[in-house]
Amino acid sequence: MSDQTIAAGFAKAFLEYAVAEGAPREGLLAAAALVEDDLTDQDARLPAQSYHAMIGAGIEATGDTSLLLRHVLDTRLETMSIVGQIVHASTSFPHSLGQLNRYARLMADVPIPGGRDRFEITHEGEEVWLVDHRPGDGTWMATESSFARFISEFRRSAPEYPFEQALEVTYAPPPHADRYPDLFRVPVTFGAVRNALRINPVWLDAHFDGGKDYVFGVFTRHADGLLNELVTRDTVRSSVEMRMLADLHEGSLSMDLIARDLGMSRQTLYRRLKEEGVTFAQVHDDLRHRMAMDYLSARKVSVGETAYLLGFSEASAFVRAFRRWTGQSPTAWLGN
Repeated sequence: MSDQTIAAGFAKAFLEYAVAEGAPREGLLAAAALVEDDLTDQDARLPAQSYHAMIGAGIEATGDTSLLLRHVLDTRLETMSIVGQIVHASTSFPHSLGQLNRYARLMADVPIPGGRDRFEITHEGEEVWLVDHRPGDGTWMATESSFARFISEFRRSAPEYPFEQALEVTYAPPPHADRYPDLFRVPVTFGAVRNALRINPVWLDAHFDGGKDYVFGVFTRHADGLLNELVTRDTVRSSVEMRMLADLHEGSLSMDLIARDLGMSRQTLYRRLKEEGVTFAQVHDDLRHRMAMDYLSARKVSVGETAYLLGFSEASAFVRAFRRWTGQSPTAWLGN
């Protein structure tokens, strides 16, 4: 699995929401390079780039940059992923968070540095924070929708005990920041040093009424099977890419460090990649190429910002690399 993927259930749910908001169905599918049959099985894997392209097309069609955020707040996780079923069959919020971290990959491939869990509960005096360890790339979409999912689920199941109390995000105010007071309903700090949601401490001790051992076991057995399928598709290259993504903005990546993180020596990593027909440098270059197309096609960051996110020391170096990949400059490619 050399590309990041996402469960088809998320693409289908967004498609239906965006169409209801006035976006053209065929246009969204075409932008994502998908057909209806690709969305039949919610557990099927789709390229994450296709999902992002669909979101971009939906935003462009509706003229509403808050489209994904509103979609998340208005929908239920259990309708698009087995992970949602597991969360709702858990016995408490800490229990459900552990399951969410365990099965997060069934929703989307998100590399987390150092092998940490995606989400962590921290105590700061009397405050309780839910911290998202997903590496920030300076953009808002993934972070705001992740926290909105937590808020959405609790608003629906227990509106009398608001889950959210304050929000800190590393990105700058998005185009729809003026809608945050109505959508998030809590104070928001932009340009913070972390992405974190302060939560109501009552949820650390409260038990969920829906916790049922039998149902939970059925769901987790199914999820374990899906997770094993993903693991068997993995290659050394995909493992290297997942580790690279966390530090891609740093430019020069250490083969020694990545080999150590993967539990092997540099020589073993070199040999394993050679067996798959690639070198470490090729994996790095190909990943930069794919991420460049992803960032630019979404039209959310500039050429200069893309160069930074990919670890190029200067925009001119990125332009040269882009010409080598595509035969065009980034500006010319965007104009096509």
